[in-house]
Amino acid sequence: MNLMPWTRKITTVFVDRQVEGFAQTAQVIKNLPHAQVEKVDGPSAIHSKIRQEADSAGAGKKILYLCANKGRFLRPCPGTSHYSCCGYTIAHIGTYCPMDCAYCVLQAYFHPPILSFFVNHDELFGQLDEFFCQKPPDMRRVGTGEFTDSLVWDSISDLSARLVERFALQNHAVLELKTKTAFVDRLLGLSHNRKTIVAFSVNTPKVIKEQERSTASLAARLAAAKKCQESGYPLAFHFDPLVIYPGCEAEYAKVVEQIFDAVSPQNTVWISLGAFRCMPDLLPIIRERFPASKLPYGELIPGLDNKMRYFKPLRTALFEVMTKAIKDIAPGVTAYFCMEDEPAWKKCFGFAPAQRGGIAVMLDAAAQRVCGIE
Repeated sequence: MNLMPWTRKITTVFVDRQVEGFAQTAQVIKNLPHAQVEKVDGPSAIHSKIRQEADSAGAGKKILYLCANKGRFLRPCPGTSHYSCCGYTIAHIGTYCPMDCAYCVLQAYFHPPILSFFVNHDELFGQLDEFFCQKPPDMRRVGTGEFTDSLVWDSISDLSARLVERFALQNHAVLELKTKTAFVDRLLGLSHNRKTIVAFSVNTPKVIKEQERSTASLAARLAAAKKCQESGYPLAFHFDPLVIYPGCEAEYAKVVEQIFDAVSPQNTVWISLGAFRCMPDLLPIIRERFPASKLPYGELIPGLDNKMRYFKPLRTALFEVMTKAIKDIAPGVTAYFCMEDEPAWKKCFGFAPAQRGGIAVMLDAAAQRVCGIE
């Protein structure tokens, strides 16, 4: 099995003794023959080791902890107060990411951040079976890309393939696999029944080069999207975070053009837009780990949820450019804001989500139209 470049950087695999006999544990270890394997009783020793590193966020990307998810795999997205949420359901398969984006909230969210992959997949699929039996289901859109990248594990685990094939057996929900990689070859040829959306986080080439270390280029991501479309998968794209810099408006509008030069609007389920925002604790981490980044020095103020956000007129101006570009090129694609308030919706889209039944209803309708869910 070919490893992704960042996977080769993993130096040590720590195996929680509670999962040392699991099939997925053996599979991951087999696919990381270069890494040292150590057994541990819980994460405490790993946390102590990482805290001693000068760059704990960076060190945590070289260590993999195989363990069990002791909570629910399926859980509602926590959203944020005072801003509209899409009602997404998280499939919590692991934490952190071996890629390295300056703005990544996971650097500050986990204490300390380490790569963790949950291997008690029998429980995950058991919960999915319960979920699929709900009539009608409480959750329609499920994704693995909230606390990690959906596809970074695919060179060492068959989880994504198994999820795709399980979702293909039902017609009530869709799985979204969200990634900044171009590693889609293991998805091609699977029986997916259009119940898996392959979603790409996209940005301008400038932002990708300056802020997204070890990720695929925009051209590579769009080439991968085209491959997925040719294999019958519906697609989605996420502009999150939009980063404000001189000339960004034209560059972001060009990315919209490039997307639909590569793939069909009719095969695109949704596009999300979200401006850069973060917990205040993340800003010093960015300054320390990405000294050349200008992100911490933008015109940021505390939002209603106490996250640092671009001054509202600045982000709204960029939103207007983006929504116009999408309407002009792909008017039938459902576009939405991730964590914005009603005035922004009304100014850029001409309506508030509540007037369409809420964001969740809008996105469910998009999935019904493009993916065929019931």
